[in-house]
Amino acid sequence: MSDSSWLVETELKSESISLIPLRKKHAPQLVEAATDGSLWELWFTSVPTEDSVEDYIDLALSEQLAGRALPFAVVHNATQKIIGTTRVCHADGQNRRVEIGYTWYAKSHQKTAVNTECKLLLLGYLFESLAVIAVEFRTHWHNHVSRAAIARLGAKQDGVLRNHQKNADGSYRDTVVFSIIDHEWPMVKKSLSYKLLKAGE
Repeated sequence: MSDSSWLVETELKSESISLIPLRKKHAPQLVEAATDGSLWELWFTSVPTEDSVEDYIDLALSEQLAGRALPFAVVHNATQKIIGTTRVCHADGQNRRVEIGYTWYAKSHQKTAVNTECKLLLLGYLFESLAVIAVEFRTHWHNHVSRAAIARLGAKQDGVLRNHQKNADGSYRDTVVFSIIDHEWPMVKKSLSYKLLKAGE
């Protein structure tokens, strides 16, 4: 099965959020979400600004067209506002591996159940509908909040890629790699579902 036929655009919905296919028309709402907390000021992230959001979306859509990505806007169901974005990326159809990345949320929705719901939706789709064997997560060595959030999902750290990518300022970043593999998914699913249940009490 080729990459292009494997990654099929979809919408995913849970109690609080929906993941809808990213579109160019979402640019203003993405900027509004990023403004909540001035997220682009975090030097170890790649959150778009008003000037860069169109290029950000264009790149995501070009990766989707090439069969390597499924970019989503994260919608808060109660308000129908876009509160962030996430992406299935670096898809390898031959080896049934993907990465979940480019995830960020407006500051007012951080440290809530949103990330748990988002990952439960995506992981369920990837493992149960697309039959992937592994889902990777990668983050900047200095992004301790992201590293902790990934670990809380139940992902295990695979290692650190030293001098992995060049930053905008010309320096190189170390990238921490985590993953969840297919036989771990049932227990991870149970754990994430329990966390959502407790959060709703």
